[in-house]
Amino acid sequence: MPFIELKTNLPTGSLSEDLVKKLSACASATLGKPDDRMNVVIMPNCPMMVSGSCTPCVMLTVSAIGVTDTAEKNKEHSAKLFNFLTKELRLSEDRIVIMFQTLQPHQVGKKGTVMSFL
Repeated sequence: MPFIELKTNLPTGSLSEDLVKKLSACASATLGKPDDRMNVVIMPNCPMMVSGSCTPCVMLTVSAIGVTDTAEKNKEHSAKLFNFLTKELRLSEDRIVIMFQTLQPHQVGKKGTVMSFL
């Protein structure tokens, strides 16, 4: 049950209407998780700075159970996500940062319980 959160200072109008679906599909394929388990939010128009500059930028947070727990996995995930973001948002790699967070099953609630019991 991955959580994908994209924050950007790009205006809403510069983002494609189907960006949330495209990002979900990319993250699903990248992480090897089914589409129906993806949770994606995109927050445009955020006042933000990356590497000391407020020029157009993106911060992507990827939180998931079991697939973001090693440097090797995240290196592969990073390459695929950077490829998608640079093409889709027309930003250079130096304007994008990704944070990977490993979640434990007891940290994710669903259906009135936590993933540990589902």
